[in-house]
Amino acid sequence: MIRGFTMTGYYDYAIMFYFKMLSFGTNPDKYTFPYLIKACGGLRAVDLVKHIHGMINEFGFELDVYVGSALVKFYAENDCLDNARNLFDKLPQRDIVMWNVILNGYLKCESLAHNVVELFVEMRRSEVKPNYVTYTSVLCLCGSKSMVGLGNQVHGLVVKCGLETDPTVANTLVAMYTKCRSLFDARMLFDFVAQKADLITWNAMIGGYVQNGYMNEASDLFRKMISSEIKPDSVTFASLLPLVPELGCLDQGKEIHCYIVRHGVLFDLFLKNALIDVYFKCNDVEMAYKVFKQSSAVDIVICTAMISGLVLNGMNVDALEIFRGLIGNKLRPNAVTFASVLPACAALAALKLGKELHGNIVKKGLEGRCYVGSAISDMYAKCGRLDLGHEVFIRMSERDSVCWNSMITNCSQNGKPEVAMDLFLRMGLEGAKYDCVSISAALSACADLSDLNRGKEIHSLMIRRGFNFDLFATSALIDTYAKCGDLDLASRVFDNMESRNEVSWNSIIAAYGNHGELNTCVELFRAMEDEGFRPDGVTFLAVMSACGHAGRVEEGKSYFNSMIQDYGFCARMEHYACLIDMFGRAGRLEEAFRVIETMPFTPDAGIWGTLLGSCRIHGNVELAEVASEHLFRLDPQNSGYYVLLSNLHADSGTWTRVNQIRGMMKERGVKKLTGYSWIEVDNSSHVFAAADKSHPLSSQIYAVLNNLLVELQDEGYDHFILAL
Repeated sequence: MIRGFTMTGYYDYAIMFYFKMLSFGTNPDKYTFPYLIKACGGLRAVDLVKHIHGMINEFGFELDVYVGSALVKFYAENDCLDNARNLFDKLPQRDIVMWNVILNGYLKCESLAHNVVELFVEMRRSEVKPNYVTYTSVLCLCGSKSMVGLGNQVHGLVVKCGLETDPTVANTLVAMYTKCRSLFDARMLFDFVAQKADLITWNAMIGGYVQNGYMNEASDLFRKMISSEIKPDSVTFASLLPLVPELGCLDQGKEIHCYIVRHGVLFDLFLKNALIDVYFKCNDVEMAYKVFKQSSAVDIVICTAMISGLVLNGMNVDALEIFRGLIGNKLRPNAVTFASVLPACAALAALKLGKELHGNIVKKGLEGRCYVGSAISDMYAKCGRLDLGHEVFIRMSERDSVCWNSMITNCSQNGKPEVAMDLFLRMGLEGAKYDCVSISAALSACADLSDLNRGKEIHSLMIRRGFNFDLFATSALIDTYAKCGDLDLASRVFDNMESRNEVSWNSIIAAYGNHGELNTCVELFRAMEDEGFRPDGVTFLAVMSACGHAGRVEEGKSYFNSMIQDYGFCARMEHYACLIDMFGRAGRLEEAFRVIETMPFTPDAGIWGTLLGSCRIHGNVELAEVASEHLFRLDPQNSGYYVLLSNLHADSGTWTRVNQIRGMMKERGVKKLTGYSWIEVDNSSHVFAAADKSHPLSSQIYAVLNNLLVELQDEGYDHFILAL
């Protein structure tokens, strides 16, 4: 009865009959336990099996080959590998099946996968000969850990045993070589078994090409597959589709989609997921939605793909709606789902929702996942809570390069360049690998700190590690040298670049523009076009800014108009801010105000702040009041706007209004932020605030300052002394 119930899937009845048998005083024999253990396996009843294991010991059946094998298999399949190994080592007889069971158990547990090699070596020393299942397990490990050297040795053993043409082994070998980025070896093996290659072999080779960026080779092999009359399946297309966005060819993706529909290819979960991903990456949101709505049942993987794609296309509200929908359908979000939806909260600055998600993640025990922790930290930083982001980052038990890069970039972009540099140094000390993103973020921090020497050190690191050939890192280096005041070095880095892109050109154009070299800036703009690069919005912003600083307003205005009329770009907020700044610097405040009034979108605090700054320079109280009215509504806690308006009224002698503004600051709890300045002496930065006495040499500094004030007074600068 126990055997019958187990074989037909009535596992609970099998277990119930076992205990009934005991209650009637009938003792089980060695043939009872294998089926009983199998029934427990069907119910994943680990605690029950451990209890039954104790009974097996009492009856003396633990070392029986059949009972022992059943126990080892159960423990290995239910992640109780210590129990499995202890029993495995005790057994006097171990057949090939038992060796394979324990090998496969270790393979599935990532933290213990290294035991696969040790056990395989021990097996080869025993009398049991490995079979195709054994070699498949070891080769899977080699692929997942990129152990190509060991993979080559195992391949040699496979050839020696005559199993090279076995379909399962051949497929695993091809997959192993592609995962280890040994595409030449993978293709040689594929061509060797091509006559006997099945669909899985073709899929492994095509998928390997795509995963390693060999898109043309993948496309050619797919055509060869079709001409060889091998019918592709959903796995083939799920492997092939990622090449579509890489090649930037949406039409090819639609052709593949048509082939799938026309030939009735099984439209399974993985294929739907791949199609949705392709359409989103090619910016065809409508088609992605159509594929999503074809799903008869809502699935967490498909919903996660939708959330990720919508965030990628800036449709963050829609992404949150999908997330709410899956919660409403009682689907359980996984780690990937949370990591996909958190960037939507970041983009919308939805801190409250982000905190709720964080609480849910902690409750589910997912915070320890590296990519989840990184997404939480990034969300807090982008919502203006860099302190919370940093706390999450510090608590993470493991941090990969992506985590470090995210935190360094966020610190650099949120006014904490010194923290960014500290993190960059710690990243190297803790053994994480620098990449072009970490290098670019660190260079940006150096630029903000005007730390030329540290920038040079990072430049040396780039040369040693080969990052000097990365276009984005090199462009960041140009920007750093320029902002640190060394235009000559910035120019040399640009001239030595073997290849350039739009970012490189924009960096050098902005460098010359910020240094007041308008003529060189314009020459570079023309040279960029001559070399076949099309200027973008950033290019025009750099040239317009240079025109503004040089006082050539009409020329800057002509570039603004040319950008819209000749190049077909839509002017963004920053372009209008630059145009307003140009008019403001030149004292053409009415024109600046007209630009604000005719803008195609609502002006932000940056726009009104630019106008207020210009009013302060040129003493226009009336327009300053208009600008400040908007600023106090848009950014009421920014002390700088109150100070600007107060100083403007002080200059015009309207002290009543000055007192009103100071009262307004006090009433709203606005505090004037301390201003800092710093200088670099002997490779060390020295930071100062007004009336600061924290510096160790402050007494000597103030003594020199007092002497200077006396000399200024002697020269007749009394009004300057009073202002101080």
